[in-house]
Amino acid sequence: MFIVTGGAGFVGSNLVRELNRRGHTDILVVDNLTRADKVRNLADLTLADYMDKREFRARLDAGTLDLRPEAVFHNGACSDTMEADGRYLMENNYGDSKALLHWCLARKAPLIYASSAATYGASPAFEPVPANERPLHIYGYSKLAFDQHVRSLLPAIQSPVVGLRYFNVFGPREGHKGRMMSVLHQLLRQLQETAVCRLFRGTDGYPDGEQLRDFIFVGDIVAINLHFGAGGMVKDIVNAGTGRARSFNDIARTLIAHLGRGRIDYIPFPSELVGKYQSFTQADVRSLRTAGYTAPFTELEAGIAATLAEILKNKLIAEDTEGARKAQKKNPCVS
Repeated sequence: MFIVTGGAGFVGSNLVRELNRRGHTDILVVDNLTRADKVRNLADLTLADYMDKREFRARLDAGTLDLRPEAVFHNGACSDTMEADGRYLMENNYGDSKALLHWCLARKAPLIYASSAATYGASPAFEPVPANERPLHIYGYSKLAFDQHVRSLLPAIQSPVVGLRYFNVFGPREGHKGRMMSVLHQLLRQLQETAVCRLFRGTDGYPDGEQLRDFIFVGDIVAINLHFGAGGMVKDIVNAGTGRARSFNDIARTLIAHLGRGRIDYIPFPSELVGKYQSFTQADVRSLRTAGYTAPFTELEAGIAATLAEILKNKLIAEDTEGARKAQKKNPCVS
């Protein structure tokens, strides 16, 4: 069997879908459905079981989770980079991850877990080494703290453990994420509602809308997860990005071309994001390639086309809460 934490979320549900496509249905999904709209991501999937994340953590701590999974894919976390409750973030992103890690190590179960490019923060370099790790907020630090814990154990670990530093992931099944939807989904919603894409004016020396991020299609993230979960004694923390930065303007123009309408407006950079925003990210993919993943990445334009096709086919963009919609209108493209 497989365990997928965060299985009702964006990456997790895409991962479960691909496992189903490959013929696997013996899957335990762990998540928190307090936001019930996430259930839309599970409705078309086949699972063996579902467990609330609080019960899962309690059973990890009590030693009563008697399972022998082929692999554990850990995508469960608070992914809100603007979350200010440090205690909450550390409990979710560090405490839960640490408990699961030690459970996996005791059973020699492969653990593939989601780290984040937010661990690099203010660094201009993106090789996964401590010298480049400068998180700008507590979210980035919560991910780095777990990476550091894993590093401290790597020499003694006797089973596969792979941390994947996700860069800017986009694709279908992320409509529930509110203000933390990818730039693609934020701009798509803006175009649908107002026919205008709102991008930030120039920041950190970049022209209007030319801030650069490493955007990676969720299908590639799923493929990377499954590659490392399929076997092989890899123990490492690697980047999960394409190695090619693209601008926010590139996404907006591609969407406008697909929809056949719309324009771009540039708005002032929000004061609350000053000192907390990455205007440039680009994965150094040497760590990923050295660890054995050699497949090519989906081009940005092809990923956007595939995402739009999936949305039109399945209507996968869920309605946000009013608060999330207001937050997006106030601070577009905060991802």
